[in-house]
Amino acid sequence: MLTSILAITALALGSGALLGFAAVRFRVEGNPIADQVDSVLPQTQCGQCGFGGCRPYAEAIAAGEAEINRCPPGGQDTVQTLADLLGVEPLPLDEERGETPDTPRVAWVDESVCIGCTRCIQACPVDAILGAPKQMHTVIRDECTGCDLCVDPCPVDCIHMVPVELDLAEWHWPLPADGPRSSREAA
Repeated sequence: MLTSILAITALALGSGALLGFAAVRFRVEGNPIADQVDSVLPQTQCGQCGFGGCRPYAEAIAAGEAEINRCPPGGQDTVQTLADLLGVEPLPLDEERGETPDTPRVAWVDESVCIGCTRCIQACPVDAILGAPKQMHTVIRDECTGCDLCVDPCPVDCIHMVPVELDLAEWHWPLPADGPRSSREAA
């Protein structure tokens, strides 16, 4: 009995050591350029770029398989930031992918019309919609990225994209066009 326990323990230790060595020796490094590109993208996971989310799009850009101008939610500012990061010429935003909204938007469910079909829940890439089958649904505003993917699947058109209303935490004084001035320059 004792020899069986010792044999199994030795086998487990040997297997663990072998797996530990293999994990260190054959470790796959992530692409640091893809990490930097991914940090620039808006993380809406909308798929308008033609990829399954921001990370696959970032990996395609880093591999040279996709252009930097395919992200409507990021707009031209994101294209410019990506061009600066990668040292390439900025391209105009690809209009075939959609338009950049003037103001940030979030989904809103008209709860009096919602039939609880759950199609919007299935379409939401960031799980920002709560509800149950045959029950009213609602959107978690702080989680919604405004990707618009929940609107089309809705059979009763109860989902609307509404502008994000600024509250005191998000509001700021606009800067003058020529930049901030010191109190001496203003006088």
